[in-house]
Amino acid sequence: MTPPINPAVARFRTVAYWEGISYLVLLLIAMPLKYGLDLPLAVRIVGALHGGLFLAYVTLLLLAARALGARMTAVAAIASLIPGATFWLDKRLQRAGSS
Repeated sequence: MTPPINPAVARFRTVAYWEGISYLVLLLIAMPLKYGLDLPLAVRIVGALHGGLFLAYVTLLLLAARALGARMTAVAAIASLIPGATFWLDKRLQRAGSS
């Protein structure tokens, strides 16, 4: 039987997914456009989007912290700083049944 879905963790996982995508788009598309083709507008737009998603990530992480536990909350905080790590985190949360 699958454990009940914790709404705070489910919301966090959704935002974590989009925050991870925005981070990769910022690093792999927008920054090369800025420095390679002199198009700083790409970083301005994607950077603002990523910044908003990052703030939502941190806010929802704090709201889900009780359900996640101290160790997983710390892991999630560190994962937000490493490109692609939010996808690894999502798989880990799925396996732990924290969805």
